[in-house]
Amino acid sequence: MPAPELIVKDLSVRRGALRVVHAVSLTVPEHSIVGLLGLNGAGKSSLLACLAGDLPAEEGSISLGGVDLSRASSWDRCRAGVVLVPAGRQLFTSLSVVDNLLVGAHLRTKAERAESLDEMFTLFPILAEKRGQEAGDLSGGQQQMLAVARGLMARPKILMLDEPSEGLAPVVVQQMFEAIARLRDEKGLGILLAEQNAGVVGILDSITMMQSGVISETRAVEATDTEGIAHYMFGS
Repeated sequence: MPAPELIVKDLSVRRGALRVVHAVSLTVPEHSIVGLLGLNGAGKSSLLACLAGDLPAEEGSISLGGVDLSRASSWDRCRAGVVLVPAGRQLFTSLSVVDNLLVGAHLRTKAERAESLDEMFTLFPILAEKRGQEAGDLSGGQQQMLAVARGLMARPKILMLDEPSEGLAPVVVQQMFEAIARLRDEKGLGILLAEQNAGVVGILDSITMMQSGVISETRAVEATDTEGIAHYMFGS
C-alpha cells in the first residue's frame, strides 16, 4: 500500500471572481512537518480550505496515498485522512471539552472514540483536568489545544493546521509547537502547518513559501534557520 503522502499538483483556487491560489504544487510526506509560510493574504488559508474540501479547486489534483481526492467531498476527505484544524479554533464554546472532542470523531466507531479520548487526554493533560468545563471558559492556549485535539479525534493521516500560534503568548506558542512536533515523532503524521510566526522553524522539516497565491520557494530547513525564515517572510 502506498505511503499516506499528500500530493498536490498545479492547484488553483478562486474566491468569487478572484483567483487566490495559482497552480500550487507541494508534497507532504508522512513523518514530516511542512511549513506553509507567508504573510496574511498570501493564500495559505484558501489553499488549506481547498485541500480540506471546503473550497472547490478550479484546476489541479489532490491525492493521498495514491488515491485521487480531487472531486471528493469534505466528509470523504476527512474519512480518507485529510483533516484541517482551521484558524480561529471554531470551537463550540457552550459545549464541554469532551463534547467538542466527540464532534471531531463523528465518523468513528464508539470504541474508536473512547480510545481517541484517552489518547487526547494523555497528549494534552490539561484537557483531562478540564474535560467537563465549557470550551468558552478555557484560556486561549487551552482552546487551541482543544482545537488540535478535536482534529486528531478524526484519526488523520495528514493533519493541516492553520496558524495555531495566532493570539497566543510566546510561552504557549512554544508549548504548542512542541506538541505538534510530538505528533510527527510519536504518531508519524504528515503535517502541513500554515504559519507566519518565524519561530516555528525549529520543528519544520521543509518550508513552502507562499506569496500572492503562488509558491515562491520550497526547500529543506535546518533547525538554526530562524533568521533566514524571518528574512524570507519579512525582508529583515
